[in-house]
Amino acid sequence: MTTPSISVSFLFIYALFLGYNVLELEASHHIFARYQTSPKVLHKALVNQAYRTGYHFQPPKNWINDPNGPMVYKGIYHLFYQYNPKGAVWGNIVWAHSTSTDLVNWISHKPAIFPSQQADINGCWSGSATILPGGKPVMLYTGIDPSERQVQNLAMPKNLSDPYLTEWVKYPKNPLMLATPMNRINGSAFRDPTTAWLGPDKLWRVLVGSRDNRVGVAYLYKSKDFDHWNLAKEPLHSVERTGMWECPDFFPVNTDGFEGLDTSARGKRVKYVLKISLDETKHDYYTIGTYDVVKDKYFPDKGMVEGDEGLRYDYGKFYASKTFFDDEKKRRILWGWTNESSSVKDDVLKGWSGIQAIPRSVWLDKSGKKLLQWPIKEIEKLRENQVNWPSKILEGGSKLEVIGVTAGQADVEVSFEVSDLKKVEVLKKKHYNPQLLCSKNSASVRGGLGPFGFLTFASNCLREYTAVFFRIYNHRNKHKVLMCSDQSRSSLNKHNDNTTYGAFVDLDPTQEKLSLRSLIDRSIVESFGGGGKVVISSRVYPTLAIDNQIKLFVFNNGTANVKITSLNAWSMKKAQIN
Repeated sequence: MTTPSISVSFLFIYALFLGYNVLELEASHHIFARYQTSPKVLHKALVNQAYRTGYHFQPPKNWINDPNGPMVYKGIYHLFYQYNPKGAVWGNIVWAHSTSTDLVNWISHKPAIFPSQQADINGCWSGSATILPGGKPVMLYTGIDPSERQVQNLAMPKNLSDPYLTEWVKYPKNPLMLATPMNRINGSAFRDPTTAWLGPDKLWRVLVGSRDNRVGVAYLYKSKDFDHWNLAKEPLHSVERTGMWECPDFFPVNTDGFEGLDTSARGKRVKYVLKISLDETKHDYYTIGTYDVVKDKYFPDKGMVEGDEGLRYDYGKFYASKTFFDDEKKRRILWGWTNESSSVKDDVLKGWSGIQAIPRSVWLDKSGKKLLQWPIKEIEKLRENQVNWPSKILEGGSKLEVIGVTAGQADVEVSFEVSDLKKVEVLKKKHYNPQLLCSKNSASVRGGLGPFGFLTFASNCLREYTAVFFRIYNHRNKHKVLMCSDQSRSSLNKHNDNTTYGAFVDLDPTQEKLSLRSLIDRSIVESFGGGGKVVISSRVYPTLAIDNQIKLFVFNNGTANVKITSLNAWSMKKAQIN
């Protein structure tokens, strides 16, 4: 969507930024001894990289968390992210910066934003990119001031002719938004500004996450020139008993097709998504609804559940996500932080912590009730050594090894068909927690129709494996499909978090095939069920199933046979990352 011209006053300020009154970014990090990794320990850790991913984004060492300000500028994709240059745990946070031409291979640049002003001297936390008229990118981000208040700041590229945007400057009058006794905002819970959008009144709008006691809040600010911001009379949206809303994201989706929309898009065929990262649960939740541009209020659609029982982007390890509109390919791309399941001690020993999930295309399902997600098309350029199976019956109680691919660094897709529904298990309660159901009925618990799916990161003796599978139930005279990622036997290292994840997949197994795709990459399994209706990411660190000792199986531990209608698997080449 073409946006109207920005005000003359702001263009003057922008020119000032790029000219004489430039505030250079100078390093002035606070050093915390307990966050540091000694060079001797780090050198030893980096020798063994069995768990380092081959094609997921991560820096060579140290801690990362939230993706920040993803965007495309002059054909170059930019990813900024929270990074500790001093160690493998949180602290000393700066905005690290990498660029790519394909969202797969990345080169690293010097940090873009780091503490250098009073408005951010104690930290440069998460934020978002906005593309101004004329294609000029800017960043709104949270800074921590000398009083430990969370305030919102502005930064811009120093040289717009540089497609890599390697130098950034800050607005000399930061902060632009802050908590005061007048606005009654909690200054210790006021962070993570969204991408801004233009309303029909030509005013910019942006959300900042917060809480009022345990009421989660998305505060709305407005500006005519992007440097003077006013708090709206009411938040865009709030929900009781949800706690702190981190990393909010608000964007339009097309009700008719796959094409993404610019954040300022409006129209009859447009719905809106409000995503929040709940600090209390460390999961990302979203609702779909309508946005009243006159009242500046968001209304979730009827039936949408808000809070920790609502829809998630990912039912596993995935947090602090951020989307951006890729105007080069007319799609909306989702980034998300995938943290470790290993202990802090092990993170320090291996010298790094945290990766980013594979970027995903997101669009509205035809039902209008959920989003669909799928790995970006570009990741397929890493595929090699394809293995293709013809249709075959997978008997109950059997498993078949997928031979011919690198099992620890692979992309595998399978489609199942079920016909013997007489053996389906019955669920009698009115409501079930799918994660608890997956934990109780793990891959080793034999059922009627299921469990069937993949055994990833499997050792020779099956003492270790991470199972990703379906299980079909009858619930109140309807078939219900459960998808699980079972980590209960993922590692003999008892210090790891071996949580089992699960979600119900909204499909009818009598009418549709059950598809499952897993991206396997040395310490992560990202699995997409039902064509992207449910996604589960698991971090695993086996002690036996490492390097060339990893095996991959398709299995069926139910009593009924299932049919594999197709299976395609590829080894994945290593991407060039940082």
